[in-house]
Formats: sequence, structure tokens, C-alpha cells
Amino acid sequence: MKLTNTKTNKSNKGMTLIELTVVILVLLSLISVLFIGARAWMRGSDRANAALLIRNAQQGVRSHSNIMGVETPATGAGEIAWPAADDLSDEIFGPGKYVETATISTPPTHPAAGNSFIAAGTDFDSVPELGSLYMTSNSDAAFYAPSGVQ
Repeated sequence: MKLTNTKTNKSNKGMTLIELTVVILVLLSLISVLFIGARAWMRGSDRANAALLIRNAQQGVRSHSNIMGVETPATGAGEIAWPAADDLSDEIFGPGKYVETATISTPPTHPAAGNSFIAAGTDFDSVPELGSLYMTSNSDAAFYAPSGVQ
């Protein structure tokens, strides 16, 4: 009697179409998570940079007021106008000033696109009372404001 081998020893090398599709979907989902994380990181970076610029302007106003002998208004007293002939913003913003900007008297560019810095009080030429900000962001001010402002 003759034995015939009906089974073939064929080894399948490579991946099937379904396996390849699953691998591609997993890679795409990992890439999408990476983009979401990068967006959140950029928002946090913009927030930190904006808070730093607000803090630098606040320190610049307080420092320059002390140097010039201008009394800082007490809490609840309201802001006071800058008494000197020069504008306060000229002394705070500009090349070599407390807050580096390209031009004198111009507030810094906001790190988040579409936002800008605005005077928290009447204008950039008034000294805010204690506990009040000199400038803030035009949108979502609480998100960009540093905590513990003096």
C-alpha cells in the first residue's frame, strides 16, 4: 500500500491584510494621543509664559514706583495716575526695560495666538492698588493670572 502525504508543509510568511490593518490602526491611535498631549503641553507653556510676563510687568511697576518715590495705593484706595511727565508704560516696556519688548511703551506680545495683554486698570499709565494686577490677558484672565499678586 502506498502512503500519500496529503498535508503540505507550507509556512505562511508575512502578515494578513487584517493584521496589517490592526497594526496601522494602533499606530494611528498612538500618534493621535501624541498630538493631543503636545497641544496640552503647548497650552501649559503659553500659560506659564503669559503668567511670567504679567509677573515681570507687576514687579517692574512696583520697582519703578519705589525707585521714583511714588506711593503705592493701599488696598481699596483705587489706582493712581503716574505723576511723572514720562508715561509709566515708557519706563516698563521696551528694549532694556523691566519687560523686554521691541518698541517702547508697547505691551509684550501674548504667547497664545489671538490673545493680547490689556491694562487691568484704567490704562498702562496708572499704578494699581496693592493686590491688583497691572496688566492681564484679554481672554480667560483667571487662567493666565499668577497667584499671590502683590
